Amino acid sequence: MRPTDTVPYHDLPPDRIGSNPRGHTLPANIELGGVVLQIADLDASLDFYTDVIGLRLLGRGTLTGDRSARLGTPEGRVLLELREKKGVRAAPHRGRLGLYHLALLLPSRADLGRFLRHALNLGVHVGQSDHHYSEATYLKDPDGISVEVYRDRAREEWRVTRDGEIVGGGDPLDLVALSEAAGDAPWTGVPEGTLLGHLHFYVGDLDEAQRFYHAGLGFPRVSWSVFPSALFLGAGGYHHHLGLNTWAAGSAPSGDDDARLLTWDLVLPDRSVLDRTVESLRSEGFPVTTGADGVLASDAWGITVRLVTRGVTPQREEA
Repeated sequence: MRPTDTVPYHDLPPDRIGSNPRGHTLPANIELGGVVLQIADLDASLDFYTDVIGLRLLGRGTLTGDRSARLGTPEGRVLLELREKKGVRAAPHRGRLGLYHLALLLPSRADLGRFLRHALNLGVHVGQSDHHYSEATYLKDPDGISVEVYRDRAREEWRVTRDGEIVGGGDPLDLVALSEAAGDAPWTGVPEGTLLGHLHFYVGDLDEAQRFYHAGLGFPRVSWSVFPSALFLGAGGYHHHLGLNTWAAGSAPSGDDDARLLTWDLVLPDRSVLDRTVESLRSEGFPVTTGADGVLASDAWGITVRLVTRGVTPQREEA
């Protein structure tokens, strides 16, 4: 149930927004750097992510014999890597622990309006929701992986409880206002400034998930009672960089034969923050490994984060 006793976001000082971990806390200037997906058919996925979503193809390659591709923004920011593995099973809705959706953040409401008009004109099914702090659309890729495309409202429009919990919702989008914001300009693909805004995971247990993402990685909790069986975490008072839910609890984790998330990148501002994050994860009992592919750690369900520092691109073995 949505709290009714709320105040404007900026009525509270920044240190009252959310709930920090007891130890290591991530700074505001972290970023989500990109995700690697295992998919069944590279050509079909490229058609979806370029023609429907509007990502730019930035490069192709071959990884351990399988085809791969990198996609991103006009300025060359890589948001997505696709790795083909023929024959993998499609991702069932609430049927596997792992990725629930990845979310692309557009710079403006006009951009979202143009994207929505473009997707609907293609005849694609588009889910829609006004979360109050954001306006969001939802689509499924050829492997059943959910993709959110959204825009944020200004923080002046967000609401919080007096305890500092950011309050969202799930109302219908104002399609008329979005269309008016879009104007007559066509959708020409994701614009410069598009980011990976957040990721949302199916987990088996919220307490165990908090131990990895909150106590270990250092993400503050920002919303913990608004949505049943879900928890949202964000650095710097953001409405969420990560969402966690138990809506697929009891299912098996995504495996080698599934379309799935392989890794996601957490971009840290410098080496000192990286070292503190590694120390925090180890203090919670999570193994951390360092290799050519970066610094890797996994939660209890095999969801793997790659820790990198700003300006450092992880090496990827290609043949």
